[in-house]
Amino acid sequence: MPTSTSRRSWAVWGVAVAAYAVAIFQRTSLGVAAAPATERFGIGASVLSTFVVLQLVVYAAMQIPVGILVDRFGSRLLLVTGALLMALGQTTMALATTPGTAVLARVVVGAGDAMTFISVLRVIPAWFPARRVPLVTQLTGQAGQLGQVASTIPLAAALAGPGWTPAYLGAAAVGVLAAVLVLLAVRDRPVGVAAPVPVGWGRALADLRSSFTHPGTRLGLWSHFSTQFSGMVFALLWGYPFMTAGLGYSPGLAGALLTVMVLAGPVIGPVLGQLTAAYPLRRSNLIFGVLLATVAIWTLVLVWPGTVPLPLLVLLLLVLAAYGPASAVGFDFARSFNPSTRLGAASGIVNMGGFTASLITIFAIGVILDWRAPTGAFDLVDFKIAFCFQYLLWAFGFVSLWSSRRLTRAGMRADGGAPIDPLTRAIARHWRHRGRR
Repeated sequence: MPTSTSRRSWAVWGVAVAAYAVAIFQRTSLGVAAAPATERFGIGASVLSTFVVLQLVVYAAMQIPVGILVDRFGSRLLLVTGALLMALGQTTMALATTPGTAVLARVVVGAGDAMTFISVLRVIPAWFPARRVPLVTQLTGQAGQLGQVASTIPLAAALAGPGWTPAYLGAAAVGVLAAVLVLLAVRDRPVGVAAPVPVGWGRALADLRSSFTHPGTRLGLWSHFSTQFSGMVFALLWGYPFMTAGLGYSPGLAGALLTVMVLAGPVIGPVLGQLTAAYPLRRSNLIFGVLLATVAIWTLVLVWPGTVPLPLLVLLLLVLAAYGPASAVGFDFARSFNPSTRLGAASGIVNMGGFTASLITIFAIGVILDWRAPTGAFDLVDFKIAFCFQYLLWAFGFVSLWSSRRLTRAGMRADGGAPIDPLTRAIARHWRHRGRR
């Protein structure tokens, strides 16, 4: 691992993050196209949610295989392959006239998207010293989320102006550009650093088992599962129709509010990154804090009588903006408890968590909405009832987090580490020491 940071490190990282931002743009490109898609393909909410669900199924299912591949073949090759696959998927979407073809297009987009984030994560420890990795990981997640801005404003304008086919052909062209930039600028490691010896498939599968059975990896998995899905579900598909059809906001206002959610992430991310680096033994408390804040603000929104006030909705979006930074802490658990030779596989296990929760929730909300209003005329009550499904996954995630944290701390003690005081006792000790100064 490098001991210092160079300009080349930031340049390589910058292009890799640009490729990730393009992947986010491709991933969320259906979020503002819900109404045009239902009209173009003649479908309802549950079928529309299937588009995104199958995309996320492919993404989640490929995380572990991609993790093994990036450990064997490096980030550069997978970033290029992923960008070209997403370009192919968006070209197919541009020309699609039937639901089946559109589903195929989203599946291909999901396959390309699956290769991107883990590949970028693999670049970071190769080019940055260990003390900077948590912060750079957070910056990666937040810089990448800027791709969502492109999918909420320019893409929405393209759909409303030139139309469906030009908009998605433009998205495909952006994917090809990303592939070219990665080929020109990204390298897997600095010059002079020897490439790791590729391991055989048997060893790779053994490393995968070792990663998954380690409670620290599972702590990362459940951290990602618990904190990511609510914000992703809102940004990826159901937030825009909730604000337009449910709350009666104009498309322009709804798009601007989603942009506020995206822009809040870069403010939250560095703060969580610094806290993660400064207090590595307290990282799980950050996860619990974000999870409980998300449940609390959603509860207030869902029980509010009638239309939700705009300031309250803005507060919800600001809390949901923490989904990316908080879920990124899960990758820091993977890095801490796994050697570099299996970091890709461990990151794939973690990344599978949030996307699995997201696809379950997206599909369930679509089914509930169709059950409530088979004609597609959803009102605010329909959306509120559908969003209540999230409580099932929040409860499951909380229990899993608590259990995996207990096992992780027990394993650290067994390896000779010092016991970790409960947070309340640590805070009391901190203030006692301040009082003695």
